[in-house]
Amino acid sequence: MKVIDARTMEHPEPFERVIDALSDLAEGEKVMLIINREPMPLYRFLLNNAYEYKTTAFPDGRFEIEIREAQPAKAGGQSE
Repeated sequence: MKVIDARTMEHPEPFERVIDALSDLAEGEKVMLIINREPMPLYRFLLNNAYEYKTTAFPDGRFEIEIREAQPAKAGGQSE
């Protein structure tokens, strides 16, 4: 898993770093973004470009976003 700790980065560097990491993903690999705010523009980008993400919020104010390529739906419309 590629980890990007963006807690000290200024906009737009976290977004740019994630896009760069995603362009180099091997099949099945994930990117973990650690940031101090929810990256709403990044979410829109991910959904529009066939990525899935899972966000976990922590009491200290950080967010961890795990990103991977979207898995294709199985026959019959079912997905894992």
